[in-house]
Amino acid sequence: MLFLVRMDVQIPHDLPAAEADEIKAREKAYSQDLQRQGKWQALYRVVGEYANYSLFDVESNDELHTLLSALPLFPYMKIHVTPLAKHPSSIR
Repeated sequence: MLFLVRMDVQIPHDLPAAEADEIKAREKAYSQDLQRQGKWQALYRVVGEYANYSLFDVESNDELHTLLSALPLFPYMKIHVTPLAKHPSSIR
C-alpha cells in the first residue's frame, strides 16, 4: 500500500540544543534504515519549511502508523497521511 505523508516538525524552542541534536540523529538513523528496507520509498524536503513529503510502501494502515509513531521526532510532528492508488493513465 502506498501512502504520501507530509510531516511538519515543530521542535519547542526551549528544548535544549543537545537533546534536539540527539533526537535528530536517532531520527536520521531510523529513517535511513526504513529507506534501506524499502518501506520509506522517497523523502523530499519542503523548501523554506521544516517539513517533508515522504512516500511509504507498507503492508497496511497499522504498519504505517507503527512506523510513524516510532519516529524519534514524532512527538514534535504534525503528520498528514494520504493513501494512494495507481492511476489508470500511469505508464509505471
